[in-house]
Amino acid sequence: MSTQFSKGPTFGLSADVRNKLAQKYDPQTEEALRTWIHEVTGRTLPEDFMQGLKDGVILCELINKLQPGSVPKVNHSALNWHKLENITHFVRAIGEYGLKAYDMFEANDLFEDMNHTQVQGTLITLAGVAKTKGFYTKSDIGVKYAARKQRKFNPDKMKGGENIISQQMGSNKFASQKGMTSYGTRRHLYDPSMGMEKPADRSTINLQMGTNKCASMAGMFALGTARQVTEKNVNLDPVDSTTVSLQMGTNKMASQSGETPMGGSRLVYDRKYCAKPNEQDAIDFLN
Repeated sequence: MSTQFSKGPTFGLSADVRNKLAQKYDPQTEEALRTWIHEVTGRTLPEDFMQGLKDGVILCELINKLQPGSVPKVNHSALNWHKLENITHFVRAIGEYGLKAYDMFEANDLFEDMNHTQVQGTLITLAGVAKTKGFYTKSDIGVKYAARKQRKFNPDKMKGGENIISQQMGSNKFASQKGMTSYGTRRHLYDPSMGMEKPADRSTINLQMGTNKCASMAGMFALGTARQVTEKNVNLDPVDSTTVSLQMGTNKMASQSGETPMGGSRLVYDRKYCAKPNEQDAIDFLN
């Protein structure tokens, strides 16, 4: 009597991933696959669907029905390594049949119950590829893939297409430069439906560009001179440039009396904590 490979329980992240994959398993799809395999092979699977596929015998018979001779020798032994060999031959055969690598499951996904969802997806894809190749059954399962349709054009036709602007690039039909101004000149925007007067000449400034009406340079000083800002409402009189504004601070009562020479040290004296200079000299003399 054969025993399965011993595999301990999973914990942490591996257990979470395994549970999420198990939740994606679809029981209705399992019943559809059960019916499809029975129609193709004539074999009836047990109630435990994956347990009936674990020895790989039905899988090898399935691919041999779809493409005869895919698995020449099917092992009916009860040994584990014979079962793994059958599953490996099936995976190789469906790859040759037309399945992509990302659509196929690995042997451990079925034999060690690692990922039954992937096994189910592989069988659905296999049914779709079989339908694409013309193998039809009563049970409608799998998606038929579209056939590739290649087109060949002669070199003259391909060269002629280079002079045609594709619709994906836009179209130059009905394009005209009528009414365009000279390069670099201003173009006026005029809309008759808005009741706007048509600009008389190119020197007219459009309202979208702003306006220079009521503009004047009266009272402006010469270029580069200072302009005093006064406000008649608050009775501010113009002042000369030598007066320091209150916003800049004030220099009233400012004095340099008692300042040390330029670069010299300045002693900081506080009556609370420091003795008078004469008393300090007497203390130093006594010491």
